[in-house]
Amino acid sequence: MRRIASLVTCAALVGVGLVGITTTADAKTTPPNAAAASIKTSPYVALGDSYSSGAGILPQVAGSPGGCLRSTVNYSEVIAKTTHPAAYTDVTCSGARTTDFFTPQKTDKGVVVAPPQLDAVSKDTRLVTMTISGNDGGVFFDTFFGCAFLVRSPETGRPDPTGSPCKDANGDKYTKIIEEKTYPALVKALSAVRAKAPRASIVILGYPQILPPAFSPACFAITGISEGDVPWLLNQGKVANDVVRRAAAATGARYVDTATPSTGHDACSGPTNRWMEPLVAPVNALPVHPNAIGEAALASETLAAIGR
Repeated sequence: MRRIASLVTCAALVGVGLVGITTTADAKTTPPNAAAASIKTSPYVALGDSYSSGAGILPQVAGSPGGCLRSTVNYSEVIAKTTHPAAYTDVTCSGARTTDFFTPQKTDKGVVVAPPQLDAVSKDTRLVTMTISGNDGGVFFDTFFGCAFLVRSPETGRPDPTGSPCKDANGDKYTKIIEEKTYPALVKALSAVRAKAPRASIVILGYPQILPPAFSPACFAITGISEGDVPWLLNQGKVANDVVRRAAAATGARYVDTATPSTGHDACSGPTNRWMEPLVAPVNALPVHPNAIGEAALASETLAAIGR
């Protein structure tokens, strides 16, 4: 926690408004090898989705596309402040999918939000970081938002914490999407980054823990996830992170496990301890997204993975 605290302090120099998902047992951060100390971090390009952009955390990067919600304290900004690359480009964007590496990112109405993220990568790039794939197939949005407060008691009309309404409605739908569609999409995206930046260290982070491992009424009140849906979502997260890990291994990228270190820092762990904000009354971050402390933690894990 001391390292994370120092990175939060570093982020504060940029300008900061500070205020369950688990991997498989073997899904560890790819360890730095003997060459880690010689990893070059410039030019540095940050790709990825809302977990990479620090969505909702103020202040936002001046001049960046409004829909991308890039924070001045997202984890790549913290990494850049720590490693001091001569060239740093942040093209992270909230809502990004793996397809947005190749084509312009658009809204549901077809309005262009940002150019293809791969446009920022070149043969000279030496470090690339990202979180990506959570939005593929609508998995993240349809589950954490679609499942919240899904059932209401017929007697009181209030949200009902019992049962497993999302699991009952969807079964293994989303884990099949992750295994059958997200995995090959990740391999394609990571392979494309490698093709454009053959000398780069490519680092992909897994997703941190949103929910604690056990249901509680207090957690239900701020996340809306019913008791029986908690283990269902935990398993889905395990599958999602394992797919990221396997795609990294298949393409020579470095995988950073963020679920293990985020244990105990989920959205229900209290406002001064959590790395993730809850669905109800989030503070300076989008709901079920990392806050500034969480972004600093992701930066810390990434820096350790590249030997910095």
